[in-house]
Amino acid sequence: MNKIVPAIDKVDLRRGIDHIGVSAVSVVHDGKGKILLHKRGKGARDERGHWDVIGGAIEFGETIEEAITREIKEELCTKPLDMVFLIVFDAHRVNQDKDKTHWIAILYAVKVEPKTVKIGEPHKMDAIGWFGLKDLPKPPHSQLHKALKVAMQTKIII
Repeated sequence: MNKIVPAIDKVDLRRGIDHIGVSAVSVVHDGKGKILLHKRGKGARDERGHWDVIGGAIEFGETIEEAITREIKEELCTKPLDMVFLIVFDAHRVNQDKDKTHWIAILYAVKVEPKTVKIGEPHKMDAIGWFGLKDLPKPPHSQLHKALKVAMQTKIII
């Protein structure tokens, strides 16, 4: 049986491990068929060295759009020009510490001006690049296929 912890005691819960994490995820695109992916660096939470879309946890009190705007600014040093909701999906994985993780990913298409993009979190990203369907980098993040599927269906990536 689980121990009941009084509300006054501080509990350090880990998002996605001790409770379901909720993330704002962005298929960042140029409006011309290319999407931006980043290669996860040494400071990334997991799947280091794998290529992924942009995203992060939604903070308490933030709207989804505020979280997306913050993540785009923090990670890519730019701002969204347009945001369109795409889909919500479950992300079940096992991290490098062998912990089972569970995230709910709220996926948006986010158009940006490519010339303004640069790496804003070099400790978490090794590289960024613009890709079409025929030149996607490897290895992909374990959940990238879910974002790519809807990006292809909606013709964000060609």
